[in-house]
Amino acid sequence: MVSLTAMFFSVALLSQAMRTIPVGTAYAVWTGIGAAGTAVIGIGWFGESGDLLRIGAIVMIVAGIVGLKLVSP
Repeated sequence: MVSLTAMFFSVALLSQAMRTIPVGTAYAVWTGIGAAGTAVIGIGWFGESGDLLRIGAIVMIVAGIVGLKLVSP
């Protein structure tokens, strides 16, 4: 039930974001946050590798999200 509730709010917030930013940007940000968040949770809660390359890749995802938001109207 928690997963369904989280999915509902995730899609609801995505649709809210698409009212003010382009669809492509909104979707890229949405998926990027999901990917980075999942990787961070994997490192923090499940003891997955937190080596420098993995952290660097997560930082690049976040930088891409910020960059997309900065260039969006």
